[in-house]
Amino acid sequence: MFKRKIYITLGFVLAVTIYAHAQVEKWQKGIVKQEFLYDQAPFPSCHSATIAETPTGLVAAFFGGTKERNPDVEIYLSRFVQGKWLAPVSVANGIQPDGKRLPTWNPVLYQVPNGDLLLFYKVGPKPSEWWGLMKTSKDGGITWSEANKLPNDNIGPVKNKPVLLSNGNLFAPSSREGDGWKIHFEVTNDNGKTWRTIGPLPENGIKAIQPSILQHGNGKLQILARTANRALAESWSEDNGETWSPLTKTTLPNNNSGTDAVTMKDGRHVLVYNHVLPSGDLAKGARTPLNVAISKDGKQWYAALILEDSPISQYSYPAVIQTADGMLHFIYTWRREKIKHVVVDPSKLKLKSIKNGVWPKLNGYTAPILTETKSEEP
Repeated sequence: MFKRKIYITLGFVLAVTIYAHAQVEKWQKGIVKQEFLYDQAPFPSCHSATIAETPTGLVAAFFGGTKERNPDVEIYLSRFVQGKWLAPVSVANGIQPDGKRLPTWNPVLYQVPNGDLLLFYKVGPKPSEWWGLMKTSKDGGITWSEANKLPNDNIGPVKNKPVLLSNGNLFAPSSREGDGWKIHFEVTNDNGKTWRTIGPLPENGIKAIQPSILQHGNGKLQILARTANRALAESWSEDNGETWSPLTKTTLPNNNSGTDAVTMKDGRHVLVYNHVLPSGDLAKGARTPLNVAISKDGKQWYAALILEDSPISQYSYPAVIQTADGMLHFIYTWRREKIKHVVVDPSKLKLKSIKNGVWPKLNGYTAPILTETKSEEP
């Protein structure tokens, strides 16, 4: 009887998985390519990917090791060369001068226009105690400088890429998780030699971290951030980020998982996130599906893509950029086992309005009901 229950359960999961895969394909118009960065790696677990376009090609980084928080977790980097991703190599670790090992966290890549490739990352036993470091590469990620600790306890961009503003400031979206969740910005106008801090932002009763920045022109900026309040949060600036409005909740749900966003060359905004409203009054929910939405004004969002959806969670911690050829590149954690890269042609996306925070149906498809899997992410 017990074995029969196991077979029935496995059969149900398999059936739901097959159905979900077949249906989610209807939400994948515009996808040009899907691939993993690697098939095999010297580590069992990975997370928190970042991607940048350099003069010599795409570069991606992420952390990998036994599991998140383990002292053997290092920053790995892959380069896209001659049509394929090269095997990941370690470019940073948490080995201290006394030989003690600490885990590394949340790498962020940024290509300085006509300059170096920057790599920001964190080292420390946990997010509330980590510190920020930066490395530079002059050859598109082949070789790297020694690590430099960021001054004044700065941590750099906490998860999502910095943006270069029209006034020459490189604006790094950041946050802290020690004495409550608080968003701030770290700003440099000399490519990381010196920094100043703006914030923290007025919280307005919202616990938010890991913001991403959208640019609306004429000094108008918007952030979207992960929260523990069951919805994405936003804040606005009218003066190139020097001052910000108090955080407010948007109509888009959030399962207390990382997101990213980018402003495209045509002025539209792209958001990648788990469109998941946790059950009951919970803050956390299943990290699937992984969705893409587009907006003209940062307020009204339209459903564009479902990158992944499966009863097997998780698909999370995405990053997105637009390359010089106009393509969108998404990169994200695939079940904590691999890093996946998806290329999308934005001109081929079919949009449907998101009303009252509900992802629209497409040919009768809605995401399967899922039970949250245990996550190592705090």
